[in-house]
Amino acid sequence: MSSVFDEKRAARHGLAFTAASVLALAGCSAGNAAADESDREIPDQDAQMNAGIEVLETYDHDPGSFTQGLELAEHPEYGTVLYESAGLYGESDIRITDPATGEVLVSQDLPAEDFAEGLTLTDDAIWQITWQEHHAYKRDPVTLDVIETVEYEGEGWGICYDGERLVMSDGSDTLTFRDPVTFEETGTLAVADDGGTPVFSINELECSNGTVWANIWQTDQIIGIDPESGNLQAEVDASGLLSPEESAGADVLNGIAKAEGDGEFYLTGKHWPKMFLVRFVS
Repeated sequence: MSSVFDEKRAARHGLAFTAASVLALAGCSAGNAAADESDREIPDQDAQMNAGIEVLETYDHDPGSFTQGLELAEHPEYGTVLYESAGLYGESDIRITDPATGEVLVSQDLPAEDFAEGLTLTDDAIWQITWQEHHAYKRDPVTLDVIETVEYEGEGWGICYDGERLVMSDGSDTLTFRDPVTFEETGTLAVADDGGTPVFSINELECSNGTVWANIWQTDQIIGIDPESGNLQAEVDASGLLSPEESAGADVLNGIAKAEGDGEFYLTGKHWPKMFLVRFVS
């Protein structure tokens, strides 16, 4: 098994300790929540900014889920739901959950040899990618049944849909654009900070209002990427969401879903017992 996979597993306890340490030292989101309302500003996504998070609501989340992808959508039977992709060999699945309770409403397992990564919904389908298995599953968004399996080169980490094209990450500093119907590659984009330094370990993605939001693997950092230039529009510190006790049994932040409210997002992580509705604030 590859060293990257070993690192993904080994990171769980080390990063949980880091998150707990940050929480203890900084006071984190509890302090933000107590801040005076007049001090908060919703950042302009079109401008470079540094931000923290304001926690609006906290929900239960299945701690058994090694969350890799998260997206909010309407389901004809269940109403407003979260689609979630969960990873690890022998444990990977795709599931539909109730955002308010964390209840798993329906799920489908992947083959034991698959390590599921991100997912996204297009106008009429779900695309769920795999880590090193080089194939993507095109699924029915109602039943989760596989419609088609498509092969691709390289690793799969995160994926989102901007309304016209799929945007995919592979853990490097490069985003790959794909056709939402065929999954064929249509272009690539290098991502760099305002000093021109490449930004690596780009992981879970969420396309929202002309920005590609991404978490940086093994950190509590979320970045906003301009999908035309590759420049960073935002850097968000999402540390301290879990308590020290919760962090002890959890892995890294992973899971970003645009919520219904303007400028609001759902955040969770691998083996996290909680999910948070947040707003990015400067």
